[in-house]
Amino acid sequence: MRTLTRSSSALLSLLVLTCLSAANAGEISTVINGKSYHLGASEDWNDNNYGLGLEYEFASETRWKKRLMANGFRDSNNEMSYMAGGGIHRNLYSGNRLKGLYVDAGINAFLMTRKDINDNQPFPAALPSVTVGNRYVGFNLTYLPRQAVEKLYDAQMMDESISGIVFLQFKMNVGRMMGSN
Repeated sequence: MRTLTRSSSALLSLLVLTCLSAANAGEISTVINGKSYHLGASEDWNDNNYGLGLEYEFASETRWKKRLMANGFRDSNNEMSYMAGGGIHRNLYSGNRLKGLYVDAGINAFLMTRKDINDNQPFPAALPSVTVGNRYVGFNLTYLPRQAVEKLYDAQMMDESISGIVFLQFKMNVGRMMGSN
């Protein structure tokens, strides 16, 4: 039943994001979750956080960009985790070189599930994020500071040596890769 619910949620999210993309002329990207770095960790955590997701960026006339996102990935304990939410980012740099190189920074707020936190019951979180990319591809970099790690995880999982966690995603702009923009 839980798998059916997650599959239905993922399909619904894809449908909503696709409709938003067509209706608002925003941009939709496929997100490939990839790597995390447990900074200073003394324990052996899963750093291969493979998974897939979607990110929708609303069309904007300002340097502020609003995003919706949803994805699933293998977490630090090699269990499936899921998240969905939104973010607001400010464009810090954009240019015409390298097919439109840009740098954005902001915050993402989301609901997430993890087996080791409330047995997969959704919990809210907000984390800083930086995106570096161009019109076709990019990298999302999210940082989970030590204070957030301590707050999220009970003492049974906490690695006292962790100073933070960095999470890296690769994204591809679907419309531009297909040649429609």
